[in-house]
Amino acid sequence: MPRSTYYYQTSYRVEYKKVSEGRPIPGYSVTKNGKKISDEQIKEWLLEEIESEAFAYGYRKLTVILRRHYVIINKKKVYRLCKELGILRPQRQPRPVTKRKRAKNRTITGSNQLWETDLKYGFIHGEDRFFFVLSYIDVYDRTIIAYHIGLTCTAADAWRALQQAMMKRQVFDTDGLVLRSDNGPQYKSLTYAQHCDTFGVEHERIPPKSPNSNAHIEAFHRLLEDDCFQRFEFQTYEEAYQAVTSYIAFYNERRLHGSILDLSPKEYYEQTKRGMVPQRDVRV
Repeated sequence: MPRSTYYYQTSYRVEYKKVSEGRPIPGYSVTKNGKKISDEQIKEWLLEEIESEAFAYGYRKLTVILRRHYVIINKKKVYRLCKELGILRPQRQPRPVTKRKRAKNRTITGSNQLWETDLKYGFIHGEDRFFFVLSYIDVYDRTIIAYHIGLTCTAADAWRALQQAMMKRQVFDTDGLVLRSDNGPQYKSLTYAQHCDTFGVEHERIPPKSPNSNAHIEAFHRLLEDDCFQRFEFQTYEEAYQAVTSYIAFYNERRLHGSILDLSPKEYYEQTKRGMVPQRDVRV
């Protein structure tokens, strides 16, 4: 070993620094004319701006205001001064994201095994605005079990309609109901997911741009468009509500379906419960 290396190692000592490096805080900022402005004056300006039109601004936009009208200053310093004054706006909390369960191929053999849901828009010409129809269909017997009609449609509305459908069919959390939907905001919401978990409903969402995976409710909404929306020019919301409810009643109780032995959904569901029709396999 070289002698220089030996003496370097024996004399080397690690010294931990007690203070961080960096220049001390100057306590002032400079205007464009070179005039020094103390931090206390800058704090007063910040408070004045907060009490005026800049009450909704964070430290970054306050920095822009100070640069335009007062001093040359860095946003890091404005952040420090705002923190000392206690006027920092709270950070935005990230919204929780619901985990999506992808729809998969299934074979159902009876009612209340798989329901589909979707949202349909209608137009009220007399009031120049849209209304919403959210429906739940049983894939096996084609019945529209429950629906929501309104000028708005939130996750709470979607859940209330689902709850009505479960009560009508007496479906409970032990029955293994699967609910299939698209990726609309009502179905992606945390509220809707929590309700489904609470009541034991397995909620699955189809991949984007694949309406064929939700074909049965899409087919019903196409019938609703052709047989109801295109036949009437609604002048009021009351007219639209009455027309839609009347059509759904006709669809469930009297309209014949070729896929269910030319019976109405209500007749087919009742005959299925009594064992009067043979069981069939429906692949979705």
